Amino acid sequence: MVTITFPDRDTEKRALAYLLGRFSGRVLRSGEHLVPEAALEALADQNIPFAVKGKATYAEQLAALRGVASAPVQ
Repeated sequence: MVTITFPDRDTEKRALAYLLGRFSGRVLRSGEHLVPEAALEALADQNIPFAVKGKATYAEQLAALRGVASAPVQ
């Protein structure tokens, strides 16, 4: 998984519309997106601009899968 960002909200919407159903991924609260490396080539082929922040860490991937922390059990 790779962390990417988009230059503006319109580009982000266009990219998500294209990626939806083709690749799995997650949107983080920070506005960054976790996508598989194969999605980068697909976005480039569609002329959708994006910036690569780097490989997603294990902690980022795990946090994206877990989502919001659940309430403590009493």
